[in-house]
Amino acid sequence: MAKETKNTLRDSVYSALKAMIVTGQIPPGSRVTENDIAAKLTVSRTPVREAFNRLERDGLVTGRPRQGYVVTEFDINMFREAFEIRELLDGHATELAAEAATEQDKVRLRAMLAECERLAAIPERTNREKFQELEVGIDLHRVIAEISGNVMLHNMLCGILDKCQHYVWTELLWLDEWKIARDEHAEIVDAICAGDAARAGTLARAHVRGSRDNVLRLLQAKSDYRNFLAKAS
Repeated sequence: MAKETKNTLRDSVYSALKAMIVTGQIPPGSRVTENDIAAKLTVSRTPVREAFNRLERDGLVTGRPRQGYVVTEFDINMFREAFEIRELLDGHATELAAEAATEQDKVRLRAMLAECERLAAIPERTNREKFQELEVGIDLHRVIAEISGNVMLHNMLCGILDKCQHYVWTELLWLDEWKIARDEHAEIVDAICAGDAARAGTLARAHVRGSRDNVLRLLQAKSDYRNFLAKAS
């Protein structure tokens, strides 16, 4: 029981810290320390240290000797690379999943869609509840990769999804693409459940490309605005 409690605390600290980074509560480029986060979350430094180690493997922070950690700055080159790789991996994983999915797998995918719909129906939902929907949506892609049966593919895609999560949050929050994302996920799951590998793969690639194009528009708009301010000053 003690071990289970410890694991629950460790995972909850990791999830809380990751959410603060992905949603921008801790901005890119910020320096954070174990003491800062431990005080903020009212926990000891041990689970915080473990969370930082996991986040460094995810590529979301970089450790600095005797200086704590620096939150990764998400530049446009990292964005392009991450989504280019994700399109390839996500598409292939979805094709394999359509060929390999069992009835139990299909029930699991449908349940994740239902959870997204439940979270979407909450009146005046908070950013916390929105982030929960984001996590379920991202986890849907992880589960699809797991169903594919290719362990290496699954591990690689999970790593890329960690790096994409910040951009997906930006897209959903600022462009209000929540319903579009839910509808596209539903179409992908329908194709997997029907065993239509070609359609499932095509839908998954289009889903990733659409997200990429949306974020590119946002990044370009931010860049144009910064340039405008620089010229005006």
